[in-house]
Amino acid sequence: MKDDQKHNILIFLIVMAFFTGATIQLSEGSVLIGVVMFLIALLLTTKIRISDTHIVKSSKSFFVLGLLIVLADVVYNLKAMNQLGTLDSMTFFLGMSFIAFGTRQYRRMGEFGIYMSGTFIVLFQTFYSILPSMNDNFIHYFDHYLVLLPSLSIVNAVSNMNIHVVATETVHFKGFEDATVVIGGPCSGLYSMFLLIGIIVGYARMERLTDKSRIAMLVVIAILVAYIANLARVSVLYYVGYNFGIERMMFVHVYLGWLIFIIISLGIMMLLNRTK
Repeated sequence: MKDDQKHNILIFLIVMAFFTGATIQLSEGSVLIGVVMFLIALLLTTKIRISDTHIVKSSKSFFVLGLLIVLADVVYNLKAMNQLGTLDSMTFFLGMSFIAFGTRQYRRMGEFGIYMSGTFIVLFQTFYSILPSMNDNFIHYFDHYLVLLPSLSIVNAVSNMNIHVVATETVHFKGFEDATVVIGGPCSGLYSMFLLIGIIVGYARMERLTDKSRIAMLVVIAILVAYIANLARVSVLYYVGYNFGIERMMFVHVYLGWLIFIIISLGIMMLLNRTK
C-alpha cells in the first residue's frame, strides 16, 4: 500500500469518526459542538493527498450514483426533519465512496469506503430490520442478556453501587440522584461491531488479501474487542451516572463511544497492515 494511500485511508477513518460524533452531538448532545465537529470533518478532507484527480470515463455512472445517494440522503432527512443517526452517516459515506470510486486518484479509497459502509448498512438492516421482523424482542433480548446484565456484573464486581434491573433494558439507582436509565439502542455496541467489520471487509477487498482464515480471525477479534469495549463503556456510564448525575453521564455518553471507536479502528488498521 502506498504511503499516500495509507495516509488517505487514515484521514478517511478520522473524518468518519468526527462525522459520526457530529451526528451523535446533533441528536443527543450540543448542536453547537455537533456543527463544530462537522466542520472539522470537512476541514480534514482537505488533508487528503491528491495528484491528478479526474473522473474516469468508464466510471461516470458510479460518480452519478454516489451523487444521487448523497442528495437523496440529505433531502430525505431535511424533508422528514429526522435526527441524524449512524445509518444516515453510513449512507452519506456510501454515496461519497461511489463518487470517489468514479475518479482515478480516489478509486481505491472509494472501493474501501463502498465495502466498509455497504457492510455496515447490510448488517444494520439484518439486525435492526430483518431479525426483529422475525422476533419483535430480538434487539431487546440482545441488550438485556448481552449488554445490561454483563455490564451490571462488572459494576457489582468492582463497586458497591446499588443498581437494580427494573425492565428488559432499564435500570434504576439512587446515587447522586434518583434515576432510571435505559440501556439500549447505541448502547448495544452493535454499531461499533458493524463499523469494525466493515473496515476489515473494505481493507481486505481493496488490498486483495487472500488469507481468508486470517481475515476471519481479525473479524472475530474485532467483534470481541468491540463487545468488551462496549461493556466497559456502559459500566463507565453507570459509574458516572451513579456518582455524578445523569447530566454528566449523558455528556460522557456522547463522547466516549466515538473516541473508543477511533482507538480501536486505528488498532485494527495496524493489524490489517501486518496481514499483507
